[in-house]
Amino acid sequence: MEVSLIFLASSAKPIDENLKKLVDEIEAQSPSLSVLAAREFRYTLRQTQVEVNIKEPRQFNILEEFIIRAAIEFQPPPTEDELASVLGLDSVFIKTTTTTLRSLQTLSPTSPLTVTPEGRSFYEKGSVPQPPYPIQIYAITDLLSDKITFQSESLNETTINLPDLADFIATDLTIADISSLPLEEIQKSIQASGLALHVPEEGKIVTSYKVLASTQKIWRKISLFVIFDALEDKLSIQVRNGKQILESASNWLEMLHTGGKISLQALCKLSTETINFKREAILKQKNTEIEARLEKIRQKALEAATKATGEGDNYKALGEAVQLRDGQISLAFSEVLNSAKSQILIYSPWVNQAVVNEKFITLLQKLANRGVRILIGYGIARRQEDEDKPIPPEVEKKLRAIKTPDGLPSVQLFWLGDSHVKEVIVDKQIHLCGSHNWLSYRGDYLPRGESIYKVTIPLQVQEAYEFLANRFQNQAQKLWTNALEKHDSQVAVESLCTWGALGMEGIALKEIEKNNWLELLPVWLNLALQGLKSKNFSSESESFKTALLLLSQVSMEEAFIEELQQCWRKVIGAIAINNPKTAFNLLSDEVWAQFLRLNIAQKSHSPDKFISQYT
Repeated sequence: MEVSLIFLASSAKPIDENLKKLVDEIEAQSPSLSVLAAREFRYTLRQTQVEVNIKEPRQFNILEEFIIRAAIEFQPPPTEDELASVLGLDSVFIKTTTTTLRSLQTLSPTSPLTVTPEGRSFYEKGSVPQPPYPIQIYAITDLLSDKITFQSESLNETTINLPDLADFIATDLTIADISSLPLEEIQKSIQASGLALHVPEEGKIVTSYKVLASTQKIWRKISLFVIFDALEDKLSIQVRNGKQILESASNWLEMLHTGGKISLQALCKLSTETINFKREAILKQKNTEIEARLEKIRQKALEAATKATGEGDNYKALGEAVQLRDGQISLAFSEVLNSAKSQILIYSPWVNQAVVNEKFITLLQKLANRGVRILIGYGIARRQEDEDKPIPPEVEKKLRAIKTPDGLPSVQLFWLGDSHVKEVIVDKQIHLCGSHNWLSYRGDYLPRGESIYKVTIPLQVQEAYEFLANRFQNQAQKLWTNALEKHDSQVAVESLCTWGALGMEGIALKEIEKNNWLELLPVWLNLALQGLKSKNFSSESESFKTALLLLSQVSMEEAFIEELQQCWRKVIGAIAINNPKTAFNLLSDEVWAQFLRLNIAQKSHSPDKFISQYT
């Protein structure tokens, strides 16, 4: 153990000087993360100047409309002379107009008059296309993201004196020849680039393209990090452009590493032996940190037991650590759970039906009814599939069925794994820890020589809370990432509820805003309301102002509008009950206009009157 810690402290990690601050930020995100190496590289983008031809619509005139309509509706289709006879016009007028329409590919080239599919599409929009016009843009091919994007301005050539990433990759890096790509692919890439040059729904279409100049090589700088997660026991490669994580590039390099196409020894001077040595040292260090925390608690309990009786009241005022044995344990567990006002965190390596029975489910539902949010972690193996005692499906189903009065999940259940620690933390004030399997003992109360510590010393409770809460927070982020990838609102709700249970409503709202997932606003408001009621979320939070500003992006046609209306009334009401002035200050002229537009408030109301109905 000592050798491992000395190695970690003294060995110079292969970390470039410019990246040390960012390494510290990455490791600060979670106690489980350790950056083993960080290096800067350069890689090439390919820039190609391209000219695209764009066709846009204009409103057709009366004669054009009649000719196109006749070509669509007359059976058989008429000739120019026949149509001129019907209209009583000189055929020269008709032929001049049809010549124009044929040059715009609206009519077929030959008589009789037949409308092209493109012409029919424009006609349905009340328009005809104008002659195409050219625009010059730049195609940027990025090998790392495997994407082609387009932009209106040219990239600047820069000289970067860093190792070329391509020199370390044992595979051919091929790029697509822009001129060989089908028009449909170019159109899609232009759309995805946000240039508003190809907008079919508006009739604006890129009809053709050509390469104007040879491809240029543009150097760009990236950072590569090798990160070990002690909780997951997993090594990962992360690529960044500044602080921005390049997901597709990271996944590509990990795939190449798995396939033996890149060497961490060559990239970062990390041999397999070095990685394994550091991994074992980190895992031992993390376990030692947990043991050290528990040892502090044991020492505090010993001090409590030897304190003079006369000092008892003063000593307890600062918190205490008390050892409990056998029959005292289940009683303390029940009392501590029942005392919860807002939050319970439980870690138990195993979960079984003997403990999570109907009586226990009823207790958790009772806690949920009064606003307590519960996070349960379990698992002892390093990988979930290696668990020899997985949680029974019926138990998991019952736990997940426990809801708040607003219908949100009150119990969040996560496999965290790789821990034999058995802990309960209630309201960040009481910490139970020891040898007792909280959710998997046999259900009897016979003495088995078990012991636990009941801790109320703020510093010790806070250390335990931060460790366990961080693990749940990591899970919430993973859930959210999965929810975004699959646009799964149910998984997103689980993530938001976990953040809410951890008092991280602000993070939850930022993610909703960042990803424009407005249908989740009612969920967030219910979480905020729960936080207000338990006094764990301040009515002065800037999050409420942010959430109110998002109302301008909500339409009355949204499927969630009724729920959003009810939630805002409840939230403003809950704030007004405790602090009418704060509630009034939230209802600025801009916000009040949105309240009226979305029928959150009645048009006959004023902000004063709206708030007074709650106070």
